[in-house]
Parts: sequence; C-alpha cells; structure tokens
Amino acid sequence: MLLLLLLLLLAPLFLRPPGAGGAQTPNATSEGCQIIHPPWEGGIRYRGLTRDQVKAINFLPVDYEIEYVCRGEREVVGPKVRKCLANGSWTDMDTPSRCVRICSKSYLTLENGKVFLTGGDLPALDGARVDFRCDPDFHLVGSSRSICSQGQWSTPKPHCQVNRTPHSERRAVYIGALFPMSGGWPGGQACQPAVEMALEDVNSRRDILPDYELKLIHHDSKCDPGQATKYLYELLYNDPIKIILMPGCSSVSTLVAEAARMWNLIVLSYGSSSPALSNRQRFPTFFRTHPSATLHNPTRVKLFEKWGWKKIATIQQTTEVFTSTLDDLEERVKEAGIEITFRQSFFSDPAVPVKNLKRQDARIIVGLFYETEARKVFCEVYKERLFGKKYVWFLIGWYADNWFKIYDPSINCTVDEMTEAVEGHITTEIVMLNPANTRSISNMTSQEFVEKLTKRLKRHPEETGGFQEAPLAYDAIWALALALNKTSGGGSRSGVRLEDFNYNNQTITDQIYRAMNSSSFEGVSGHVVFDASGSRMAWTLIEQLQDLLCNQDKRNGLQPWLKGCGSYKKIGYYDSTKDDLSWSKTDKWIGGSPPADQTLVIKTFRFLSQKLFISVSVLSSLGIVLAVVCLSFNIYNSHVRYIQNSQPNLNNLTAVGCSLALAAVFPLGLDGYHIGRNQFPFVCQARLWLLGLGFSLGYGSMFTKIWWVHTVFTKKEEKKEWRKTLEPWKLYATVGLLVGMDVLTLAIWQIVDPLHRTIETFAKEEPKEDIDVSILPQLEHCSSRKMNTWLGIFYGYKGLLLLLGIFLAYETKSVSTEKINDHRAVGMAIYNVAVLCLITAPVTMILSSQQDAAFAFASLAIVFSSYITLVVLFVPKMRRLITRGEWQSEAQDTMKTGSSTNNNEEEKSRLLEKENRELEKIIAEKEERVSELRHQLQSRQQLRSRRHPPTPPDPSGGLPRGPAEPPDRLSCDGSRVHLLYK
Repeated sequence: MLLLLLLLLLAPLFLRPPGAGGAQTPNATSEGCQIIHPPWEGGIRYRGLTRDQVKAINFLPVDYEIEYVCRGEREVVGPKVRKCLANGSWTDMDTPSRCVRICSKSYLTLENGKVFLTGGDLPALDGARVDFRCDPDFHLVGSSRSICSQGQWSTPKPHCQVNRTPHSERRAVYIGALFPMSGGWPGGQACQPAVEMALEDVNSRRDILPDYELKLIHHDSKCDPGQATKYLYELLYNDPIKIILMPGCSSVSTLVAEAARMWNLIVLSYGSSSPALSNRQRFPTFFRTHPSATLHNPTRVKLFEKWGWKKIATIQQTTEVFTSTLDDLEERVKEAGIEITFRQSFFSDPAVPVKNLKRQDARIIVGLFYETEARKVFCEVYKERLFGKKYVWFLIGWYADNWFKIYDPSINCTVDEMTEAVEGHITTEIVMLNPANTRSISNMTSQEFVEKLTKRLKRHPEETGGFQEAPLAYDAIWALALALNKTSGGGSRSGVRLEDFNYNNQTITDQIYRAMNSSSFEGVSGHVVFDASGSRMAWTLIEQLQDLLCNQDKRNGLQPWLKGCGSYKKIGYYDSTKDDLSWSKTDKWIGGSPPADQTLVIKTFRFLSQKLFISVSVLSSLGIVLAVVCLSFNIYNSHVRYIQNSQPNLNNLTAVGCSLALAAVFPLGLDGYHIGRNQFPFVCQARLWLLGLGFSLGYGSMFTKIWWVHTVFTKKEEKKEWRKTLEPWKLYATVGLLVGMDVLTLAIWQIVDPLHRTIETFAKEEPKEDIDVSILPQLEHCSSRKMNTWLGIFYGYKGLLLLLGIFLAYETKSVSTEKINDHRAVGMAIYNVAVLCLITAPVTMILSSQQDAAFAFASLAIVFSSYITLVVLFVPKMRRLITRGEWQSEAQDTMKTGSSTNNNEEEKSRLLEKENRELEKIIAEKEERVSELRHQLQSRQQLRSRRHPPTPPDPSGGLPRGPAEPPDRLSCDGSRVHLLYK
C-alpha cells in the first residue's frame, strides 16, 4: 500500500502527455524505467500495482522491482528480479530472462542408488543428462541414462533391484487383514483382490524385501465391530504372529487401532475415513492410505461458495465417522459465513428425518451414510418428492456407480423411482486413482492397474463394492512393503530381523512406525505421503450424476429411465492444500442453473389501488373547489347584515380548515408507488400537519360558535350582559387557542419523535405460476417509536373535543340568537363531523393492514365531513340571499328606514323586538291560564245554582254573587284581567 501511494504521488512526474516532444530514452532519469514486456509463456509481477494501473503507466520509478513468473512446468532462466536504476535502465539487461520447460524432478533421485546430472544445473532443463548407478548388492533395471528434451525425459526412470534370495529360502512375514465383504460398506469385494495383486507384485520384486515373503491372513468383518472383535482376537491369539493389521471400514478400524497399541502392532487401513482416527493420542500406531473424511469438507465449502449457497441442511447415519465429519463441516462452514439450518440423524430408519427436511424447506442437503442406508434414504426422498430442480444432494463418492439400482429387499421403491430420485446429485470423492496415468513404483499406470484388477473380479466393477478404494488397498501393501524394507537389512544397515518381531518387541514397532511415517512414493492412486496424524493427503474429485439421455427420452414421450442411462461425470478437482479448484464446466442442472439454497422470497409492496386514489382525489379536488367558492361568497357578501350576524370570519376559517383537510387526502394516498424512500418522511409529516390544522381550523371555529352560544344563553340571570354585546376577538382567541394547542403538540411530536417509514411484513404467499418462489407482502406505514403514545394523546384530546361539541350542540338546539344566526346549522355540522370521526378513527386503526380499506374509510370520512360542513353552513346563506334579495348592506338598510341611528341603536332595537316577542309569548300563556280559570268558575256557578235559587243580577252587570262571596272577589271581567299584564 505504501508503494502504491508513492506511485500515485509520483505519477505526474512519470507520465508524459502525448505530443510532449522528445524521444523516450533510457537516460530520462526524471521519468524512471520503461515497462518491460514479459517473456514467452511467462509474465511479470508488478508489486503493489493492479492490472489496470500497469496499463495506464508507461514508466516505473527508480528502485522499483519487477519479478518474472512462468506458466505451467517452466522455470525462469536468467535474472528473476530486476530493479530500476537511476540512469533509467534495469539491472542485468545484458542477460535475457526466459521461461524454459523443466523435466520431472523425480529423475534426480534414485532409491538404493545415485544420480549424476550433467549438462545443466538444477532444475533439469533442456539438454540436461542424468546417469543412474545402483548401490552394491543392487542391479539397475531399466536404462542407465536419460536426456531432458522439451520437458520430457527420453527414457522411463529405472530402479535398483536387490539381488534377491531364492524363493524357497525366503522367510514369511504375515499380515492380518479384515475385509468387509458385506454390510454397510462391502469394500472388501474389490479391495481384497487388489491386496492379493499387490502382494504378488511385491513378492516378485528382487529389490524389495529380498529375504522375505509377505503373506495374508484375512477374515470377513462385515463392517461390524462385534464381528471384527471376534476375528481380531483370532488373529492375535493364533499363530503365526502378524507384523501388521489391515482393517477396512472406519468402525472396525477404530476398534482395531485402539486395541493394537497393547500388542505393539502397526495398523494400516485402506478404507477408513473417520476423522476420529486422526487422534494420535488415542491411535498412536494408526496409518491409512484412505484420506480422512474431513478432506471432503473443504471441497464442499468451496462448492457452496462457488454457487452462492449460504444455508444448508444435513442428514447423517448415527456412527462416529459421520458424526465427527459433520462436526468438522459445521466448524468450516461457520468460518465461511455459511449456516447449517437443519441437522438430522437416524440409526436405521430415515423416514422421519427426511420428512423433517421437507417440512423445513431444506434445499442444499449433505448426506452422510453408508451405501445400504443411502438406498433407504433416497427411497424416502422419492416418496417425499425431495428431488428435482429445487434440490441438490451432496453424497460420499465411494459408493458403487450403480448403487441405486442394486436390489435391496429393505426398501419398497423400484429402480426407476430410485433413479429419478438420485438424478443430479453431487459426490465428493477422494482421488483414489492417479488421473495423470503415469507409471507408479510397481511400474504400472493407473489404467493398467484397473484393467488388471477388472480381470480378477468375479463380477462387473460397478456391481463390486470397494472398486474405487481398490487402488488405496493396492498402495497400502506397497507402503507396508517399503517400510518393512527400510526396517530390515535390505533397506538399511541396522540389521533388524523381521522374523524376530513379537507382540512385546516395541523396538521393531518403532522402526516400522518411523519408516511408515517417512513414506513417499508414486502409487497407482497418486503420490502417497502421510501427514502427522497418519492420514493420506490427496486431491478431491467432484462428480455429478447426469442423465441427459433419459431426460431426452422422457421429453420425447419414450420410456423414461432406461436401463443403463445416467452416469457420473467429472466436473472438477480440488486441492485443499493450495485452495485450487480445477473446474471443467460440465455440471448440468435440471432447471438450467443451480437452485437457490432456500425458497426465493420476493418482497413486494402492497400499494394503494390507483383507481381508488384517483376517485377520492377527484372528490377532494371538487371539495376544495366548493370550499373556495364558499369562502369567496362569504368574503364578497361580508357586508350583508345576515352574513354579518353569522360571524363570517369564523365561517371563513371553517372553509379554510375544510380545504386543508381535503388537501390531506393527497399525501394520505401517496406510497412507494409514487415516491421514494427518502421522500416518505416528508409525506408523513404532510399528512399529519394538513389533517391536524384542517381539523383545528374547521371544527375549532364551529366549536367556538356553539360554545359561546351555550355559555351565554344557558344561564339567563348571570349572562344577561353578555347577550347585549359580543366581542369578536374572544371568538378568534378561542380558535387561536385550539389551533395553537395543535401546533404545539405536532411540533413537539415532530421534534422529539418524528414520523418515518416503517415496513409491515405479512405471511408468505405461494404464487400459482412458480412454486419455488414465495411472495413476501409488505406495507409501508408512517410511524414513530412512541406512535401509540402520541396517538393516545392526540385522539384523546380530539375525542373529548368532539364529545363536548355534541353535548353543546344538543344543549343549544332550542336557543335563538341574532348574534350567531347559524348556530343550529353549526350544531348539525358538529353532529356529522363528530360521528364520522368517532367511527372512522378506530376503524382505520383496525384496518391499518388493509391499505385500500383504511384509505377509503379515512379519506371518505374527510370528504363527507367537509362536504356536509360546507353545504350545511354556506348553502342556506346562499339560498336566502338569492331568494329574498337581502343583498343590501347595513348602511343601505338604515337609509331606507329613515333612521339615523348608528349600529348600537340598531342593535338595541333588535333587542327590544326580541324582548317584545318573548313578552307576547308570556301573555299567551297567561291568557290560556285565565281561560281555564273561567271555565272552572262557570262549572262552580252551575253547581251552586242547582242547590240555591237564582239571585237577581247585579245592576253593575257583573257576575251573580254567592251568599258568602263579596262582590269584589267575583268580578274578574276582561278589563281587570288585562291589568295583570301592564
């Protein structure tokens, strides 16, 4: 990084614009050194610079270093590093740097002999010559000279063969082996013939164990630890003494390796992959030519990363080898940022675990089980339909190629069903056969070994268990033979006699251990070398079961899943030591591409119906037009006495409030369909402020009117003086107080806890057109951290105001006053607004998750309440002025009546007229009472006349007098009744 910064700072000094003039010469020290072209089949590493920066720079600064690199099997001949000098030239320019092919370095060493290199230095380049010489007691087998030409030696590499003792005089060294001929992994079916073939090849060599002959004593372990225990003790307690034990599958190797330490025996396995066997403290004498199963895990992780999978599931058979492998995989995927979302295990019946995988929507599944259990698993996989374009299975590659077609009475699936279920799965397999096909220490190529082994088998290789592991078993014998050869007198001068070995002789065991630990040779399975834990290091082969022919037949309507169709195809190799993935790009997928690691969730927003939004927006726009018309009418006719008596300024505020409330409908309908995420908070604030201020102005002005009427006219004696004069500023102050409370509340809300965009997520939906995709509906809301608290304050205050308005309107329904002549219309408008608000507010909260219904309720409530308010308050005034022609102003009306009184006198006159009407009403009530009293009096006179004779009438014309009634009390004629009302 420091060098890169230096180059960037010095770049203006080194770069010259085109046409600057002057030739580019090496002596241009101010520019540095000109970039050198790389050699053929090679390149140059520019330290600290990217490829694009190299293309942009023509000169490099003084003291800058470049390094030559070569491709393939080539080495740099000449200076490998050059440095830019102060004079503008590079160091050692007189010596060119070339990339030259080199020959194999294996020819430069010869076991039990010496190599003499002439015509060149290390490494061996074109023209180099090697001569081979063997040590005493050995003779050379092959050519004694080879010449390097174009990266190839002219002759095969020879070997030194010991002058062997005659066959009849050699001493036998016994190997105890346990081959699993049946069971979970019947690997012994091919591994036992491979071991026998290796023994024949080793015993025929004169340079390896010339005084000894390796012999095999073996039993069938059936891959069962219990069965293996029986045969282990037979091998140990029955003669002859075995110098080494060779178990097969991991469960048996665990048992044998743990017990062998008590008998000072080396254990060499050809088919054990359990990671637990790498524990040197528990298994101190264990070696294996089969790599650990954990070697599959780096390959699996690499494939997960290649295909972008972050979620995987596992299902395993409950055995130590698979449990420890899965524990290692879990640690590796965690480091890579991959999650094992679901982990299942089973002992013998995988039905329930497979159903659980289906239930948990597992897509990328790693299966760890033996071959017999694999058939059970995939029979359940077929039943649960856990295969196809949505699923990928990762299996172990040591199964037979047609393992899914082998008859198994423990499952109830046909071959066609099994073939359909396993199609497209991936296997990771340790490279057990040298892909280079070069000659091994046995002088056989890997292909020659396969052909020779196939002839020894009793049935087809695909139907033979352990055929893939057979090269490992073959090389295991060679590793043992070479180690024993080093331990005995043939491989060293120590004079150790293998026939002296017994179960108490730890010295010979230690020497065999050291010889095994230092093993390094080319086998038919590749280069054989053991790590510190005794495990083999190897490449990993990646294969996929592809069935293109069967798929084509199925699409063409022919009989699908024909016998023999479908095969494993190599799609890559992985070298975990170098993190090198060699990809052949031959992978095939049922859906055309690798599936997703989970159901693809598509997030979709639920937007407001545009038809609904447009319809309500039109209604709101018409309402705003109506409010403007009403406001204009009220302002234009403000001089008319009838308009003046309705408090026109408050009516103007009502019209403005309705306009603001109607304008709030537009931001209320705006969502992500119209605006971006950054604009959403502003829309939220616009909704709140427009609706809050609209309500405060519209409803607040009406509430002020009805409150003043109730305050003045419900308490007659206390408010008589208030009726005579009405000060408008008090009304305006009341409206201002209500508006100010809203402004203060909204401002505090906006500052302390502003509204912002929140997302509500709903349950996933399955679309009909693609079952591999789930729709995740989401809805945008305006919300804040303490939203419920603020809504409680706001709705509580407004709700009390609405309820109080309804109460005041009811109390003043019979009041009549000229000061506010439209208070009954105001009461009616308050009823409508309050009812709509009290219904709509809780309904919209309940329907907040249904955007169309919530918007329809809220917006239509605003529209209807605004329309009703405008129509109730302003239409009657328009009608009266139009029908009665009351267009004159108060001054004109005064001039027509000839009155010269001012506004106060006119007000007094109106008060007198009103008082006169009230008195007339009282007189009518009194006259009705007098009529009742007269009727009662007549009834009494009639009753009295029946009891007493009639008396002469009074000369004054009054009513007849009774005997006990004085004349004055009975004279209630009309003249005296009228005196009651004067």
